[in-house]
Amino acid sequence: MNKNILMILVLAGVLIYVSINETVNANLIDSPQPMEEVFTEIGYKTVESALKDFEQHFNKELKLPLRVPPISFTHRLGRFSNLDDNINDEFEVKMISDQFPQNHFKINVRPIQHKIPFEKYVSELFKLENGSNAAYIENAKFGFNMLVFERDNWQYVFSIDKDVSDKVVPEVLVQIANSIDYTNDTLD
Repeated sequence: MNKNILMILVLAGVLIYVSINETVNANLIDSPQPMEEVFTEIGYKTVESALKDFEQHFNKELKLPLRVPPISFTHRLGRFSNLDDNINDEFEVKMISDQFPQNHFKINVRPIQHKIPFEKYVSELFKLENGSNAAYIENAKFGFNMLVFERDNWQYVFSIDKDVSDKVVPEVLVQIANSIDYTNDTLD
């Protein structure tokens, strides 16, 4: 009888151990991938590395703004999409927060000869410090508010999530666009 009880206890212990171990393994498998892994799988890398790829491809310098929106970001990623024709080639900077999903800002840049037409969506026009115009687009179908402008033969599109558009108003996007006008002398 004692042997049977001992056997039952050992068998129960093994079953409990297997059950706990399988639960732990299932939880490890079911846990979501870190954001870094997800974005690198779809071609994102550091902003600097993606910018270098873009500039080498077009053999031309691209200036980025010094300013960013006044909201918090946990990740700054870059991607150069080289789709075998220059029509859809573009550079993208994505700033996101894993703590505040609405904190999402993007910069897309493409050659001016392959620009995307936004004229019919313009809500307001602004004048940048360099004299060029910037079009502000507030349209529910995009999910983002955008500031679109051209400089140095590039089309820039700044996109901010509509959920933070009360903090990142059009004038803030204009300030960010104006921060592109810097020289290396002003940084020394």
